[in-house]
Amino acid sequence: MKPADIRAMSDDQLKEELLKLKKEQFNLRFQKATGQLENTARVRQVRRDIARIKTEMTARARKAATERA
Repeated sequence: MKPADIRAMSDDQLKEELLKLKKEQFNLRFQKATGQLENTARVRQVRRDIARIKTEMTARARKAATERA
């Protein structure tokens, strides 16, 4: 997922996507533990997408806080 795609999402969409990615991350960890994981690179992609979404959510929260002050 590209950063531009993340910036274009609404707050609700970001929360939904974050929840979806966390579920996928859990499933990937489970597959890895049981030896069923085929695409090991997907673990890294999901982890980075989660970080990108959290970064954007934090930036939006800080921007909202500075606008209120």
